[in-house]
Amino acid sequence: MTIESTNEGQPSRRLRLGMVGGGQGAFIGGVHRIAARLDDRYELVAGALSSDAERAKASAAELGIAPERAYGDFAEMAKTEAAREDGIDVVAIVTPNHVHYAAATAFLEAGIHVICDKPLTTTIADATDLAETVARSGLVFGLTHNYTGYPMVRQARAMVEAGEIGEIRVVQAEYPQDWLTTKLEDTGQKQAEWRTDPTRSGAGGCIGDIGTHAFNLAAFITGLELDSICADLDVFVDGRRLDDNAHVLMRYNGGAKGMLWSSQVAPGNESALKVRVYGAKGGLEWAQENPNQLWFTPLGEPTRLITRGGNGSDDVAEHATRIPAGHPEGYLEGFANIYSDVAEVVTARLEGREPETMATRYPTVQDGVAGVKFIAAVVESSRRGGTWVSASHDPVSAAAE
Repeated sequence: MTIESTNEGQPSRRLRLGMVGGGQGAFIGGVHRIAARLDDRYELVAGALSSDAERAKASAAELGIAPERAYGDFAEMAKTEAAREDGIDVVAIVTPNHVHYAAATAFLEAGIHVICDKPLTTTIADATDLAETVARSGLVFGLTHNYTGYPMVRQARAMVEAGEIGEIRVVQAEYPQDWLTTKLEDTGQKQAEWRTDPTRSGAGGCIGDIGTHAFNLAAFITGLELDSICADLDVFVDGRRLDDNAHVLMRYNGGAKGMLWSSQVAPGNESALKVRVYGAKGGLEWAQENPNQLWFTPLGEPTRLITRGGNGSDDVAEHATRIPAGHPEGYLEGFANIYSDVAEVVTARLEGREPETMATRYPTVQDGVAGVKFIAAVVESSRRGGTWVSASHDPVSAAAE
């Protein structure tokens, strides 16, 4: 299958997108659909939008998906779409965590590129097997750690790569929220209900849901690889089955040290993701709730404000920018940057050309494996009373020793 380019260098058609999950009542499905359409690179044409057959059909009808392409399960969808002349090019998997592995595997084996929500899987074994499947297939796999799509995050990464803050010494990441301060899952609230259920969320609660975002963002900006961690997980709400607060000390390869705090029981915080990076020559600070600003402090000099689309930003930030400076740009656009970057890489393959270089920095399956290993190590360290654990710790392998 090939796509002919237009004279302007744009593909002559949108990529055909399918979606697994994200039906009626699913918040994140709508976010992914908006992100996919923001740069006009995709058209949603198929879906297995719910594990409930009737809800799946009703959801597809609301979204204008043809009845014959509204599937009852993802396995049927993968097989049927792969056999169609006009089958989907890419699938977006936006289900609860426990479905990611099986769904992604089904589509990869059918020859279909994948965009998957995080965390990648619920176990290290599934994560590593999925990475092997991606490598074997040669297909594109994007992971929606959406905060990596923010222009000022990409600006920060470029500055670190250029050596502007020098050798990194200290990394601090935090992501506090307050929405689970009470036992919201007992009210029937869908998002709270599955996120606090270990059979669907995995071994990590807060640490898996938002702690992985903080971990991934620190790694994306710094390029550092984690060596080991020391963690303390808490369940502050009586009767909750998974952690709702986490404190983590981190040691990186090369000697840098880090601290991470994630909490969903911190009143007064809505989505307060923040990263601070300090090196021998200076420091950087970025906060998700003020995403168009990046603070840079060269050693011995006044702090400088770098803004999206304006003061001090460069080409890597411009690549991820859509609207003029001063206008808010953020959450949906971060998702959209990942979708558009994946679209560029997939389209380049279909057209037989090299993709635009700046479009190749989206999180991949390997970032997903690192995130799953991080969750497992945090859970194990806390279980042991806060002892240091290798970042590559595998509880299954350890048990067999």
